[in-house]
Amino acid sequence: MLPFRLGFDHPGYLWLLLALPLLWWVGFASLAVLGSVRRALTLLLRTVVWTAIVFAIAGVQMVWVSDRVTVMYLLDQSESIPAAKRQVMLDYVIRNVRRHRDEVRKDRAGIVVFGRDAAIEIPPYDDNIPQLRRLESLGGRTDATNLESAINLAKASMPEDTSRRLVIVTDGNENVGQARSLAARVADSGIGIDVVPVVLESANEVLVEKIDLPNNIRKGQPFEARVVLNNYSDNGSAEPVRGTLRVKQSVGGEETLLLEEAITLDSGKNVFPLRHQIEQPAAYIYDAEFVPATEDDDGLVQNNNATAYTYVRGKGRVLLIQERSRIGDFDLMIQALRDGNIEVVTQASDELFGSLAELQAYDAVILAGVPRVSGETSDQITSFTDEQIEMLVSNTQQLGAGLLMIGGPEAFGAGGWVGTKLEESMPVDFKIKNTKIQAVGALALIMHASEMADGNHWQKVIAKASIEQLGPSDYAGVLHWTMRGDSWMWGGKNGLLEVGSNRKAMLAALGRMTPGDMPQFDPAMRMAVAGLARTPASVKHCIIISDGDPTDPSPATIKSFKDNNITISTVAVASHGLTESRRLQQIAQATGGKYYAVANGRALPRIFQREARRVSRPLVYEPPGGALPEVIFPHPMLDGIDRTLPNVTGFVLTQTKDSPLAQVLIQSPKPDAPENATILAVWTYGLGRTAVLTTDAGTKWASDWTGWGEYDKFYAQLVRWLMRPTGDTGKFTIATQIRDGQVQVVVNALTGEDAFLNFLDMNATALGPDLKPIPLRMRQTAPGRYLGEFAADGSGSYFVNVIPGPGAAPLTTGVTVPYSEEFRVRESNQALIQSLASTTPRGGSAGVVTAPLDLQPSEELIDSNSFRGGLSLARSIRDAWPWFVLAACCLFLGDVFVRRVSLNFDWVGKAIKKISGTNDGKDAIVTARLDTLKRNKESLDESLQKRRSSVRFEPEATAGRTESVDLDDPTAAPQKVAPSENAANAPEQRSYTERLLEAKRKANKKD
Repeated sequence: MLPFRLGFDHPGYLWLLLALPLLWWVGFASLAVLGSVRRALTLLLRTVVWTAIVFAIAGVQMVWVSDRVTVMYLLDQSESIPAAKRQVMLDYVIRNVRRHRDEVRKDRAGIVVFGRDAAIEIPPYDDNIPQLRRLESLGGRTDATNLESAINLAKASMPEDTSRRLVIVTDGNENVGQARSLAARVADSGIGIDVVPVVLESANEVLVEKIDLPNNIRKGQPFEARVVLNNYSDNGSAEPVRGTLRVKQSVGGEETLLLEEAITLDSGKNVFPLRHQIEQPAAYIYDAEFVPATEDDDGLVQNNNATAYTYVRGKGRVLLIQERSRIGDFDLMIQALRDGNIEVVTQASDELFGSLAELQAYDAVILAGVPRVSGETSDQITSFTDEQIEMLVSNTQQLGAGLLMIGGPEAFGAGGWVGTKLEESMPVDFKIKNTKIQAVGALALIMHASEMADGNHWQKVIAKASIEQLGPSDYAGVLHWTMRGDSWMWGGKNGLLEVGSNRKAMLAALGRMTPGDMPQFDPAMRMAVAGLARTPASVKHCIIISDGDPTDPSPATIKSFKDNNITISTVAVASHGLTESRRLQQIAQATGGKYYAVANGRALPRIFQREARRVSRPLVYEPPGGALPEVIFPHPMLDGIDRTLPNVTGFVLTQTKDSPLAQVLIQSPKPDAPENATILAVWTYGLGRTAVLTTDAGTKWASDWTGWGEYDKFYAQLVRWLMRPTGDTGKFTIATQIRDGQVQVVVNALTGEDAFLNFLDMNATALGPDLKPIPLRMRQTAPGRYLGEFAADGSGSYFVNVIPGPGAAPLTTGVTVPYSEEFRVRESNQALIQSLASTTPRGGSAGVVTAPLDLQPSEELIDSNSFRGGLSLARSIRDAWPWFVLAACCLFLGDVFVRRVSLNFDWVGKAIKKISGTNDGKDAIVTARLDTLKRNKESLDESLQKRRSSVRFEPEATAGRTESVDLDDPTAAPQKVAPSENAANAPEQRSYTERLLEAKRKANKKD
C-alpha cells in the first residue's frame, strides 16, 4: 500500500473524465489502419494522457498522513506568579516530556515563555528537553500577562506535518490581549489546548486600589479625597490586617505628609476619607501607601501604592530657570512680569525639576541665559539631562506650554545647547552656517585614561560629547598613544579637521579608538600646539585627561601654548597621588585653563561639555559701539512698541531656520548677514509656542533697556503671548479613569446657558511616562459628551491636553498608573482556564485542565500525557500537478510515435533461431533462387546491349522461334516457342525492356 494518497484542490474538474468514452469511440474508427495491437496501444496512451491532464487541472496533490505529535509548553513568567513556581514549571516540563514523548514516532516538544511579550526558549525538536537551570529567553517586561501573544508565537513555531497541542501553564490572569477569542481560531487549525493551572497561595493580599479626587478642584475650596484599599484572600474570607496608611502631596518637587495613621483593614474594600484644601494653583500629585504591620499579612508589596494627579488653574504662572552664580541678573525682568499680573517662580539650574508633572504648574518656562552645564569644580558641575531637555520640549510640543530662551555669554550655542532637542524646538539654529561670519574655534583632546575603571569606554563618551558640542565651522582633533607612539585620530600631520562635513566620520573613528598608557606628555602636547597653531580659529583650547603619571612637559612646550594664546584644561582621573595631581594642576594654571579632579568616570561628560563651550566663544558677538535693533515684522506681541529699540552692546549669533513658520521680529543691523543678526524670533511648535531673545535682560548687553519706558510692556507682552491660554474654560469639565488597561478621557461641554455643545472638533494629545506622544482622538458619544481613550501599558504618569475649540483655553489633566494590572489580582482566573481547555479542536477532542502546579510537580501532574491522541492526524500535502503535466507531455509523444512508426519485429525470431542453431533448409532454396535471377539478369543485360548497338535500337526477330522463361521456376532452361500463324498480322510486339519489367512486376506480386 502506498504511504500517501491523492487529493484534489478542485475536485469538480474530475467530471472531465466522462469524456473518455467519446475519446475511445472516435479513436477506434479512425485508427483502424494501424492494426489491432497498435490501435489498442494508442487508445491506452490517449486515455492516460487525458486522465493526467484532468488531474492536473483539478489540482492533484500527494497527501501523507502522520500520527506524530508536537507539544509546545507555554510557561507564564509574569510577576504575579512567585519566582519559586516559575522554576517548578521548568521541572514539570522536563519530566513530562521524558515520560510521555514517543521516540519511535519522533514526537517533538518545545517551550515558549511569556510575560508582556513572548519568546521561544526551545524550538520544537524530536528529542527530550535538556536539563536547564533557568529560563533565559524572556528579556522583555514581565509586568503583564499576554496569553494571546504566547499562543500566536507557539502556533507559528509548530510544524504542520504533525498533530499539535499547546500546554499552557498559567494563573490565567490575562491583562493584555484576548486569548479567549484567539483560542477559537487555534481550534480551527486542529490544535488542542491543555491548561496546567497555577494556584496562588491563600494568603491575605492588601491592594491600594486608588485615590479618588473630585474632577473640579478650585483654589481655596475644601474637598474630600478618598483612599480605597482592598483586603482579600483566595478563599474569600480575609483576616483583618493591621498597618499604617500614609498620604503625601507633591508639588514643584516639594513633598508634604498629609496623613499618617494606624489602621485595621477588614475583609473586602475599605474607604478612608481625607479632607484637604489647595491654596495655590499648581499641579499636585497625591501618593497613598499602605505598610503592613507584618510581612505575612500581605503577599505583594508592588501594589501597596497608588497615586493621583490634579491640576488647579489660576492666573498666568511661569517658571524662570537661571544659573545659581547669576541669581539677581533677571530681577528687573521678573518684577516687570509680576507687575503685569504674571506669577513668576524661579529655579536654580542645579535644582531642576524631576518630572513632567512638575512643569504642569506653569504656563511657560524661561531659560534665562542658562548654559546646559553649570558649575566650576568637578563636584559642583550640574547639567540638564537628556530626559529633562525632552521634558521641556514635550511640555511645549504636546501640552501647549510656552518656552523662551534669553541670551547671555553662556546661552544658545555658546552655552552648549548645540545638537539638543531644545535647538530643534527653537525658531533659530545655534550653529552658524554662514562662512562669512568668523565664529571659529579649535579643540584638541589628549586622551590618556586607560588605567581607570572602564577607561576606554569613558574616553569615547567624553570625546563624542565634546565634538557634538562644536559647530560646523569649528575644528577638532584627538591625540592618543599607540604602540607606534602618539598619533592623531584623523587629519594626518595637521590632526585637526573642520567638524561640519566630518562630524559623522569623527564619531565613527572614536568608536574604534583603543588608546594605550601614555609614557610622557611632551610629544603629544607639542603635536597639539603645532596643530592648533595652524588652524584659522579665533579661540583655541586643549583638554588633557590623564591619571597624571606621564612625565612633565618641557618649559618650552608650555611657553609655545602661551605664545599662541592656547589654554589647557586638565582632568585628573583616578590619579596615583599628590604628585601626579599637582602636575596636571600646574599645566592648567600655567596656560590659564581649568583643573578638575574626578574619581568616577560618570562625571566626565559634563566636564567636557563645559570645556567645549570655550571653543564656542566666537558665537558671542559684541560689535564696537553696539547696535540699534529694529522691529522688522509687525506682530501682536509688539503692539505699542517703538520700531527702534535701545542700543545693545552684544548678543549671541544664531542662524534663522529655513522655515516659513519662523518669524524674525527684531533684527540687528550688524553683522551684515541678516540671517545671523536675529534679536527676537518666534514660531509655533506643536501645541505651544517658542521664542528666542539673543541679547540679555539688561545686566550686561542690554543695559540701556533698563531705563527704557516700554521695558515692562515688552517683556510682559512677550511672555503672555508665549503662555498657554489661561482664560476661563467655561463649562467644560474633563475627567479620566482607567479600565481594562485603557485610560478613558471624558469631556463634558456646555454653553453658558447650560445647553449642550455638539459637533466640536477637539484637538487632544496625551503623553506617556516615557515622554512619547500617544494618539488620542476625541469623539462625541452623547449630547455634549466626548470620549477618547488610549492604552496605558506602563506604570507612571500620563498627561492629557484637550483644546475644545479654536481660541479656547486647554483642558489639562493627568492620570497616574502606580503599578501594572498584573499586581491588581492575586487569584487564578479559573473561568479563562476552563474556557481555553474546553475548546474543541477540529477533528479532535477538547483539552483537559490538569492537576494544579504546586511547589513541587505532583505525580498526578506528571502522569498527565500531553502526547496522547485525540487530535486529528496531521496531513502533509505537496502539489503534484506539475509532475502530472510532465507525464502527460511525455506520454503524448509516445502516442505520436506509435501512430507514425511501424516496427517489424521479425528480426527477433531470426536472432533467436540463429542463437539456438535451428535451420529448416529454406535459406538454401532462397539463396539458389536469388542466384538464378542474378544469372538471368546478366544474360538479359548482354542481349540488351547488343540490340542497342543496332541502327534502329530494336531487337531483331528470331527467324522461326523465340525463347520463353518460366518465372514460376527460374531454375528451368528457356523454352523455344514456334511463331504463331497470325504473327505476321499481329500488332507490333512490345520491346524487350517492357517485357522484362512486366515479368519483374509479376514476380514481385507473386512473392
